[in-house]
Amino acid sequence: MINIKKEILIGFLVGILTTACGFYIYLEFFSTYSFNRSLVLIHQQNLYAKVLGYAVIPNLAVFFLFIKKKQDYRARGVLMATILVALIILISKLV
Repeated sequence: MINIKKEILIGFLVGILTTACGFYIYLEFFSTYSFNRSLVLIHQQNLYAKVLGYAVIPNLAVFFLFIKKKQDYRARGVLMATILVALIILISKLV
């Protein structure tokens, strides 16, 4: 039972880390402004939801990688991290 929780936690942390990397990659390579300037513009224009929506896309690749490697509990953790980000997006849209 503890091993299952450990695997889910690993998947969750990988999902959060992948989202953070996706956020960085989106701002660094797809934004026409510098990284710091992009952060300021996101804050000023309240674009958190849109950027997080793009940042979570790499989780799809990680999820299917875990499924292909028969690491279902890690895939479940990635899915939980993606759902958490989706809830954060939903809350930011409502506020």
